[in-house]
Amino acid sequence: MSDQTFSDLPAIAQYLRDMLENKKCILLYAYNGVGKTRLSMAFKDLGKKLNAEGEVRARDTLYFNAFTEDLFTWDNDLEHDQERVLRMNTASAFFRGLAELEMENRIRPLLHRYCDYDFSIDYSKGVINFFRDDRMPQEDGTYETIRHDHSKISRGEENIFIWCFFLAVAQLAIDGQEAYKWVKYLYVDDPISSLDEHNAISVAAHLAQILKEHDRLKTVISSHHTLFFNVLCNELGKANKYFLSCNDQGWQLLDTGDTPRFYNVAMLKELQNTAQSGNLYTYHFTILRSIIKKTATFHGFNHIGDVLKRDPDDEDGTLHLRYIQILSHGNYSLFEPVEMMKENKQIFRKILKNFMESYRFNPKIFPDVETKELTK
Repeated sequence: MSDQTFSDLPAIAQYLRDMLENKKCILLYAYNGVGKTRLSMAFKDLGKKLNAEGEVRARDTLYFNAFTEDLFTWDNDLEHDQERVLRMNTASAFFRGLAELEMENRIRPLLHRYCDYDFSIDYSKGVINFFRDDRMPQEDGTYETIRHDHSKISRGEENIFIWCFFLAVAQLAIDGQEAYKWVKYLYVDDPISSLDEHNAISVAAHLAQILKEHDRLKTVISSHHTLFFNVLCNELGKANKYFLSCNDQGWQLLDTGDTPRFYNVAMLKELQNTAQSGNLYTYHFTILRSIIKKTATFHGFNHIGDVLKRDPDDEDGTLHLRYIQILSHGNYSLFEPVEMMKENKQIFRKILKNFMESYRFNPKIFPDVETKELTK
């Protein structure tokens, strides 16, 4: 394993591109707010070639991220409340030439893996109509199919549809379809927002299946979703796996190797390093609580207090539980982090120290070091 530090996201993007010369797939795990989406855009920008007027004349990356989702917006027909449709931003190159490729027939088999609604696309208007068919019983014992047009689907169903739309386009690139022969890289960033655990597993397994069946394109996948990431790690065993983090020195990539569920270990290692440096912020309590909760589940406990308290009369454990509960549920932002007070830093270090002493980790990853009692 090795740590590498980069001054900016374009430097990481170039590093990933260089690595993909000899690798087929790279998996990145990072918290929200670290810069996954910005990294995907930096990666995409490195593959663009501009003419003298600054117009894009060539590109090499087909990507899915928050910008892809923003290409679709709802028109809820506020005036009549009847013809609700999802509009496509047809000014984007993402939609060029799709009308001739029968995209409905390409998207529908993918969509019906997850959802039971249907849809139609009006390319001339750039809108998507969602509908459902209900079988209504009749007096003679037969059933009549009633179609409900212009249905407003849930946020999760919408995200699934957009993801399947992208997958259908990606499949065209994988198959070497003429309009997508320019694609050399696929970059997928967090395709599973608003999805339940079952669909997160299904999406990850399906994506891994698609990637294992082709060798034409190189792929980067980044996510903050631990279950989604874990499934990909298990399915794509030969992929390079990294933990992406950010600190005062820049962005860091930690090569996690083949250690299972290493993102949790990487999170814990970062907490230990941060506790020693003194650069502790309020959201670090939230991260620590997440790790302790997973530890409780793994060891068969029903509550994180069972991990923090060594016995029922453990007063320190009871106090530490209260700190964890209070300080991990405050209105703390990863985007506007607030540094802990000195007293809270001391409590944080003590909770972390007790946890590390109670639950043994690989000493090669966590060498014994004397905790620095910093006043910072």
